[in-house]
Amino acid sequence: MIMGSKRYLGLAVAQVGGIGINESRAAVVRRLIELLREAASRGAKLVVFPELTLTTFFPRYWMSEAEAQERFFERQMPNPSVQPLFDEAKRLQLGFYLGYAELSEDGTPYNTSILVNESGDIVGRYRKIHLPGHDDHKKDAPFQHLEKKFFRVGDQTFGVWDTLDARIGMCLCNDRRWPETWRVMALQNAEVVVLGYNTPSENIHWPEPVHLRMHHHLVTLQASAYQNSIWIGAAAKCGREDGHHMIGGSVIVAPTGEIAAQSVTEEDEVIFTKADLDLAETFRRHVFDFERHRRPEMYSLIVERKARGGPVRG
Repeated sequence: MIMGSKRYLGLAVAQVGGIGINESRAAVVRRLIELLREAASRGAKLVVFPELTLTTFFPRYWMSEAEAQERFFERQMPNPSVQPLFDEAKRLQLGFYLGYAELSEDGTPYNTSILVNESGDIVGRYRKIHLPGHDDHKKDAPFQHLEKKFFRVGDQTFGVWDTLDARIGMCLCNDRRWPETWRVMALQNAEVVVLGYNTPSENIHWPEPVHLRMHHHLVTLQASAYQNSIWIGAAAKCGREDGHHMIGGSVIVAPTGEIAAQSVTEEDEVIFTKADLDLAETFRRHVFDFERHRRPEMYSLIVERKARGGPVRG
């Protein structure tokens, strides 16, 4: 929306508390609609929902791929269970971002997010690239993290879409930890990047202090917003799901790297800010002027080498 000479986007993040393994899609969608309505009442134009919003975080459970796809994946979007969310968003003239497990037309399973405009049309789709976890059964672990078993790596790079009077990019959960994620979208002139996440409080691989989970989450988003001169809206699915705890910390970060809004619960909650889309102009012009200061010819190692190696000597 345009107010005076400045450009603003009413940006809301809709955090979702735990979803039981047997909770129905219809019950979840009713919760999302309530969050959508609250966001609208606060002046939102775009609402960000979490990763895998419609179900429990099923990659924590060992099961066959066939069972997971039957119980937790969406074969079309929208479908009858989710259509009420699209209808209400269209009635309210709100756009939204939604993460879910997608079974594509050719049967490929993806961890997916979509961007929907104020008319209820899907205008963008992203399939998660940086899949964490493992694909084997770790019998001694307190739970599994089987994204590499249940999903395939996304088939396209990070995109940016002109919609809702802004340039909006998408990513998902673990993508936020990788600097390449943000830079690829910044090079496409992204102004806002939105994402959902499900982050367990416990690390099954080593005894990581719980406070570091939240610290790394926030410091990554704050640094990425600043270094790429973008707004970031990040929505958690959080709290306890069937006895398993996930961090909250849903947040909106300004291009200054400052936190503009942050959740205070681990339940269904809406946070909101009127995002000044011109706020980053000073940084784009004087600090991170890519045209003047970037030296891509010096960065070739980033794409030529996948893993760590020895020094490159001239």
